[in-house]
Amino acid sequence: MPIHNIDAKDLSAEELLSMVLTKMRETTKQFFNKKVNHAVITIPAYFNDAQWQAMKDASQIAGLEVLRVMNDSPMAAALAYGLDCSDSSVIAVYDLGGGTFDISILEMQKGVFEVKSTNGDTHLGGEDFDIVLSVAKDHSSI
Repeated sequence: MPIHNIDAKDLSAEELLSMVLTKMRETTKQFFNKKVNHAVITIPAYFNDAQWQAMKDASQIAGLEVLRVMNDSPMAAALAYGLDCSDSSVIAVYDLGGGTFDISILEMQKGVFEVKSTNGDTHLGGEDFDIVLSVAKDHSSI
C-alpha cells in the first residue's frame, strides 16, 4: 500500500480518497439537507480487484455503506441498450476509450444487470491508434 506524506502525516491512498468522499458527503448534506449514508460507486472498467477493494475501503472510512460497486462504461452502455428490454440476454460491452481498451460481459434478466466478467488493457486505447496513424502519415506518402 503506497503511503503519501502530507503535512508530516503518512496517509494511504484509501485515507486520501476517504477525505475527498467525506467532503463530498458533507457538501451533499448541506445542499439537500439530508444525511448521506449509502453509496453506489462506479469505477473504471479496467480497475483490478485490489483497486475495487481500495475504493470500497475508502468509502467505509468516509462513513459510507457501499451498496454496490459497478464498472462505469459497461453499466452505462448496458442501461442504454436494455433499459426497456424484458428479455434475458448476455451482452458484450466493448469500450475503446482515449487511453484504455475494455470489454465486459453482462447478463441481463428482467431489467437487472450483472457483470459476469471484465478485462482490459490500460496501455491500449484510441490515443494509441491516433499516434500510430500520425507516425504512419509522417513516414509515408499518405
